[in-house]
Amino acid sequence: MPTTTHRASHREVLVAPDRFEIVSDDAVLVAELRSATAVCIYDAVEEAGALLHLRFIIRSAKPVDVTDTTLATELLLLDRCIESLREAMPNARNLQAKIAAHLPDNPHAQQACDNVLTLVKHFLDDSGMSVVTSDVAAGAPRELRFRPAMGWMQMK
Repeated sequence: MPTTTHRASHREVLVAPDRFEIVSDDAVLVAELRSATAVCIYDAVEEAGALLHLRFIIRSAKPVDVTDTTLATELLLLDRCIESLREAMPNARNLQAKIAAHLPDNPHAQQACDNVLTLVKHFLDDSGMSVVTSDVAAGAPRELRFRPAMGWMQMK
């Protein structure tokens, strides 16, 4: 169940890791990225959108080898997010995506995360969406704020 707060007349919805949330009103979706990626999908005409929050899970001694199960699970969640958004917005004709990520400090793990991001971008492209912005960085955890009605994404 998402956590919802009200601030400056815009409802805020906290999106937990490995979950997605869809909004059809002028709300702000919020996620804290810690070794994770966020896929923000919106149609500015319909003023609705979704945020998918995926953790990078590296379990092997060779982090570049992300398991097929992990990739399949992430792509299945992305597919469900897109399908649910299209059901909520049947008139959307120009879905766009913005991607933000927080990379782990380990350079080998970063390579695995880059592989996942590449796969996600290809999946979005195959789904008929253009990725208009990508904000990827390491360092301290990052707070993402996404307002689909305006196509606005902010990283702190």
